[in-house]
Amino acid sequence: MAKVTTPRERWVEAGLSALTVGGPEAVRIESLATSLGVTKGGFYWHFADRRALLDEMLDTWERTMVDDVIASVESAGGDGRARLRDLFLVGQGATPLLPLELAVRDWSRRDPTVLDRLTRVDNRRMEYLRSLFIDFVEDPAEVEARSFLVFCVWIGQPLIAAEHGRRSRRDVVQSALELALR
Repeated sequence: MAKVTTPRERWVEAGLSALTVGGPEAVRIESLATSLGVTKGGFYWHFADRRALLDEMLDTWERTMVDDVIASVESAGGDGRARLRDLFLVGQGATPLLPLELAVRDWSRRDPTVLDRLTRVDNRRMEYLRSLFIDFVEDPAEVEARSFLVFCVWIGQPLIAAEHGRRSRRDVVQSALELALR
């Protein structure tokens, strides 16, 4: 009878869930094994150690939150404005992933390696935004400002508890995008 192992991706998913809920301290091999209903021995079939799992988790986060997002937006095509609108639609659909984004950002405050990764990811995101704005904005300073504002709205809006009267958060975010696209 063949030995059944827990797939590598399940360990990574469990690690990302633990990170989101409890921070990096919650990403413990024994706890993950318990949550998966397996022994921790299976972990070592896929990973050399906890650091290898943490690195894979960051790779998955980057792929999901940057590579997959850019690929989705680019596949739809269009000019810079159209792709920025698509980017916001993808971002709105990624709302369930925002707690993970915030967990990685919090983790980066305590781990220089994670901060290096976050800086690289944020630089990639800004570069992509610049590439979209430069399609219809000539002034490099304005491209930078608009890119930064859009990025701030996407990253910062879940941290803001303010109400918007009769307007929904989604409506306000959409209005912010329309201002940036002028």
